[in-house]
Amino acid sequence: MASASPAIAQSHSADKVETVSGPVDGVALATGVDAYLGIPYAAPPVRELRWRHPVLPESWSELRHADRFGPQCMQPLRGPMTNQYSGAEVMSEDCLYLNVWTKPDLSDAPVIVYIHGGAFFVGAASMPLYSGEHLAEHGVVAVNLNYRLGALGFLAHPELSAESDQRSSGNYGLLDQIAALEWVRDNIENFGGDPDNVTIVGQSAGSMSVLALQASPLAKGLFDRAVGMSGALIGDTGPMAMSSLTEAEADGVRLQELWNASSIDEMRGLAADRMLDLPRSPGSPRVGVIQDGYFLPKSIDEVFAAGEQTDVPLIVGFTKDESFGGLGRVTGLADYRAKVQDKFGARAQEFLSLYPASTDAEAVAQARLADRDGTMALGMYEWATSQQETGSAAVFGYEFAQAHRYPEGLQIAGHDVQNAGAYHTSEVPFWLGTLESFNKFRPTRSWQDEDRVLSLAMQAALVSFARTGTPDIAGLDWPRFDENDPLLISLASDDLSITSWPSPERLDFFHAVNSGQ
Repeated sequence: MASASPAIAQSHSADKVETVSGPVDGVALATGVDAYLGIPYAAPPVRELRWRHPVLPESWSELRHADRFGPQCMQPLRGPMTNQYSGAEVMSEDCLYLNVWTKPDLSDAPVIVYIHGGAFFVGAASMPLYSGEHLAEHGVVAVNLNYRLGALGFLAHPELSAESDQRSSGNYGLLDQIAALEWVRDNIENFGGDPDNVTIVGQSAGSMSVLALQASPLAKGLFDRAVGMSGALIGDTGPMAMSSLTEAEADGVRLQELWNASSIDEMRGLAADRMLDLPRSPGSPRVGVIQDGYFLPKSIDEVFAAGEQTDVPLIVGFTKDESFGGLGRVTGLADYRAKVQDKFGARAQEFLSLYPASTDAEAVAQARLADRDGTMALGMYEWATSQQETGSAAVFGYEFAQAHRYPEGLQIAGHDVQNAGAYHTSEVPFWLGTLESFNKFRPTRSWQDEDRVLSLAMQAALVSFARTGTPDIAGLDWPRFDENDPLLISLASDDLSITSWPSPERLDFFHAVNSGQ
């Protein structure tokens, strides 16, 4: 096994648990939760297993001490001045490990499996932000996992497709997620969890993964509820459209040429850090989730239109101030109007009627709102409507509107603390109870009691959803999604209330633009 991160502080070892691969023990945490860290759910995907489907790890008979996180998958590293710095980062191609948090003597408890985000390029289950310790305090079994990222996780190539029994390649990171869910099915009862009550939760790329899992026939029967936070690979056209296998294979050939390799065999012999060397300029070969014909035999839109998705209760939502692409940074009214005209052409006046502005401040605010509506809000709304139209299970929506609080004078690389608001990913520590993860290495947040109260309410809602399929929060009757009257919960310490989704007229505008209508 690759060298792993330091052991977690402990008072004593947690009880031994049998898994299908062998016995493990963990660490008993001060919160009363037992943590079992760095459990292999698949063999190391190295050498001849690079760019192949995950396979079971070798079994062991001696007690394995699951007392430290496994290494994170290959990715660019973060510096200590970044927003989500996790300390010294141990990285390896040998990275297919998961972590379990549970209380002693639990039985038939709901299971929550968290899938991290990071654009399918960065992120790890060992990041303190994604810890399951605090959810486990509420009497659930919490699990999170690593999955292959970047080119090592998503490269498609005609040689890889030819050697595959499925005549497909790519999406290895998603196949890792399937393997982890199969591990949960086969093992979680021994940790006190109910394998027939599994909720999958993800944010950003993790949310896109949840949607892909809901659409994939390979994931049928592996989960019973789903939560998507700010990420939806949905739409056959527009910015979220996925490449076909043929297109992705062509990109794989271009990467092979950039890496100056003659074959897949030679590429399997390249050092893993070479796989991080991906060009980023416009027109460069892409690596990411694709419609591969196996994990996704059809487009996600087609799966939902045919009612073939896994029909389970669903929570979807977004944050108040997140945005991607769109108009980008706007400096004032003149800049706003010019960028609207450049981006929307003949439809510019229609856009301006939906997002009117007459001052510089209004222009900046409306540009940000439109970017949010046209990216994350639209994707989550289309996911909700797709589920409602052909599924029977309930959908619940939310908008997270609580801005983080920062110490005076704080500087964070690449993060505007003055204007961040409820930014992309800002809801994760509230759902998972990991607020203090931001202060682990230096003080970057000044949390108040109302932040902690909101976090406890959101954790309770998530646990309620995992138990019953219905989120219960602060005495409010969380409305089911109805596209004829789309309502959601606004999550903020000073305004926990029921409100509307962005107007259908605005969302219809962006849908039409993305579809070329």
